[in-house]
Amino acid sequence: MNSVLGTAALSLGFAASVAATGWWVLGVRKPGLRRRARWMTVAMAVAAVAACGVLVLALVTHDFSVRYVAENGGRAVPLYYTVISLWAALEGSLLLWLLVLAGYAVLAMRYVHPRAALLHPWAMAVICGSAVFFFGLALFAGNAFDPMSPVPPDGPGPNPLLQDHPLMGAHPPLLYLGYVGLTVPFAYAVAALITGRTGRGWLVVTRRWTLAAWTFLTAGIMLGAWWSYEVLGWGGYWAWDPVENASILPWFTATALLHSVMVQERRATLRVWNLSLAAATFLLVILGTFLTRSGVVASVHAFSQSTIGPALLAFFGVVLVGVLGLLIWRSDRLGPVDRLDPGLSREAVFLGNNVILVGLAVTVLLGTVFPLLVEAVNGERVSVGAPYFNRMAIPLALAMLILMGVGPLVPWGIGDPRALGRRLAVPSALGMLTVAALGLSGLDGAAPLLTIGAGVFVLATIGDRVVTGWRATRLATGLGPLPAMWATLLRRRRLYGGLLTHAGVVLAAVAIAASSSYSIDAQETLAVGESFSVGGYTATLEGITPERTDRKMTISVQVAVEEGDRQLGVYQPALSFYPAAVQSIGTPSVRTGLIEDAYLLLASVDDDRTQATVRLIVSPLMLWLWVSGGVMVTGAAVAAWPDRRRRDPEPAGVSPAREEVRV
Repeated sequence: MNSVLGTAALSLGFAASVAATGWWVLGVRKPGLRRRARWMTVAMAVAAVAACGVLVLALVTHDFSVRYVAENGGRAVPLYYTVISLWAALEGSLLLWLLVLAGYAVLAMRYVHPRAALLHPWAMAVICGSAVFFFGLALFAGNAFDPMSPVPPDGPGPNPLLQDHPLMGAHPPLLYLGYVGLTVPFAYAVAALITGRTGRGWLVVTRRWTLAAWTFLTAGIMLGAWWSYEVLGWGGYWAWDPVENASILPWFTATALLHSVMVQERRATLRVWNLSLAAATFLLVILGTFLTRSGVVASVHAFSQSTIGPALLAFFGVVLVGVLGLLIWRSDRLGPVDRLDPGLSREAVFLGNNVILVGLAVTVLLGTVFPLLVEAVNGERVSVGAPYFNRMAIPLALAMLILMGVGPLVPWGIGDPRALGRRLAVPSALGMLTVAALGLSGLDGAAPLLTIGAGVFVLATIGDRVVTGWRATRLATGLGPLPAMWATLLRRRRLYGGLLTHAGVVLAAVAIAASSSYSIDAQETLAVGESFSVGGYTATLEGITPERTDRKMTISVQVAVEEGDRQLGVYQPALSFYPAAVQSIGTPSVRTGLIEDAYLLLASVDDDRTQATVRLIVSPLMLWLWVSGGVMVTGAAVAAWPDRRRRDPEPAGVSPAREEVRV
C-alpha cells in the first residue's frame, strides 16, 4: 500500500508542477490564470509533503515491501535514526529536496515584493520548472517506492556512519535549505533576463532569499565539518573531498553575489556580474548534486552509483545553454549606466573581494573536476590532493581577509588614501605585532602566522568601525554609553550584521590556520595501566569493555586524561562493528577546551583484549571553529532582520527612472 500511495503522490506532484509551470507562463499575459497557477503550486507542495510522509511512515512501521525501507531500514534502529533515514540514501534524499523546493515555491508565491511584481510569474515558472525536473527524477529515475520482492523480514539499517551522531538530523536538511534556496535568486535573475528588467528591481526581492539560503548553507557546511570531526575518527574536519568541495563552491559565489548586490543597489552597474553570479551559483548547486548523486566520485559523503547522473548532467547543460542564450540576447541591456570610479572606494574593494571569491571557486572547481575529466578522456585515475588546494587557496584567502579589513573603513565613492592610511595604521600595527609575538614565541610557518595576523587586523578594523558609529550616535543623541551602543546596532542592522559575519569568518580562518598547522599527535599500543604523553597531556589506559546489542558490537576503552597534575576525566573512544559494514566505525572521544582539544581515538584492540592502540591528537582553537559558525549565522540573521524605519537606498546620483532607462 505504501508503494502505491508514495508513487501516486510523486505522480500528482509531477503533474501539478507541469501544470503550475504552464499556468505561470500563461499568467504573464493573462493575470486571471495566476489563480490556477497558485493552486497547482500548492498541490505540488502537498504532493511533496505526502511523499515524504508516506516514506517516513513506511520506515517507522518497517514496511519492507518498499525497496527503500528494505535497503535502509531496520527493526533494531532507534526511532530517531529511523526517521532521518529519509535522507540516508539517494532516493529518499530526492524526496527531501522536493519537500524543500516545494516549500520555497509556496513562500516565493506568497511573498511578492511590489518592485518585482512583473518578474514574479516568470520567476515562479522557473521554480516550478525546476520542480518538474526533480519530480521526474524521483518518479522515473530514483523512485523510493519501488516494491521489493521477496519481502525480507528485516533490513540492514542506514549507513553505519549515519546511525551514531545526532548531527545527521540537522546537517543534511540545512544543506538542502541552502542548496535549494538558491533556486529563488536564480529564478528572479532568469526572469530579469526574460523581461529585460535587469536593473536593481530583481535584486531588491532576492537579497533576503540569497541571504537566507547562504545562512542555511553556512550552518550546514559547519555542521558537516563538525560531524566529520566527531564521527569519522581522523582528527580533522575538512579533507578537500570532492563532495565537501561541492558544498563550498556555491557558498563562494553566493557570498560574492551578496557583496556585489550592495554595489548595484547604490550604483547602476555590475548588472551582468550579478546576473552571472546568480546563475553560476545555481549551476554549481546542480553540479554538486551531480557529484554527490551520480557515483562518479568515491566519498564517505557521496551516494552510491545511480542512473540519475546522466539526467542531472543533461539538466546542467540545458540550464547552462539557456542562461548563456539569455545573456547574449539581453547583452544590449546589461551595460552599466554608471561606471565605477577609478581609485580607492568601497565599490572597488567589493569588486576585488568578488574577484577573489570567484577565483577561489574556480580553483576548487578545477581541482575537483580535473580528475574526472582525465578519467573520462583517457581512463587514467589521477588525484588532486590537499597540497594543490592549500597552495592555491591560501594566498587568495589571505587577500580576501585583508580586503575584509579594509572594506568597512573605505567610503562609497572616491576615498582619501591618506585618511584611510591613518585609520588603518593601528589595526596594521596590531596585526604585525601579533605575527612578531607569535614568531618569537616559537611558532613557525608563514601561512598560519600571516592568517592569524590578518585576523587580528580585520577584528581591529571592525572594532574601529563600531566605535566610530557609537561615537557618532552619542554625539547626535546624547545617550549614555550602553544605550548609544544599542541604538547604533539597531539603526544599522545590515551594516553591523555584516561586520559580525566578517568576525565569524575571521574566527574560522584563525581556527583553521592554528588547528591545521600546530596540531600534534602520537599513537601508542598500551596495556591496561600504561600511559603516554602528547603536548602536556597524559593518557592512561584503564580498561577495555566490549558490548553487544541487536544493532552492533562495540569495543570501548576507558582512558584517563591528565594535563600536568590536573585530572581531566575518563574518556571512552570506541570501535563499532555493524553487520552490514565491511570496516569498523571509530567513535572518537573529545575533551574540548577554550585553547585546545584533546582528541582520543581507538585504533585497534588485540584479540585477547589486553592491549589497545590509542591515538591522542592535540588541536588548538578547535572550539572557536564551531563558535565561528554560530557567529556567522547570527550576523547573517541580524543583517536580514527587517527594519521598518529603513528605506531601500537609491543608487547614488541615479534616479530609478534613469536606472531602468535602457529597459
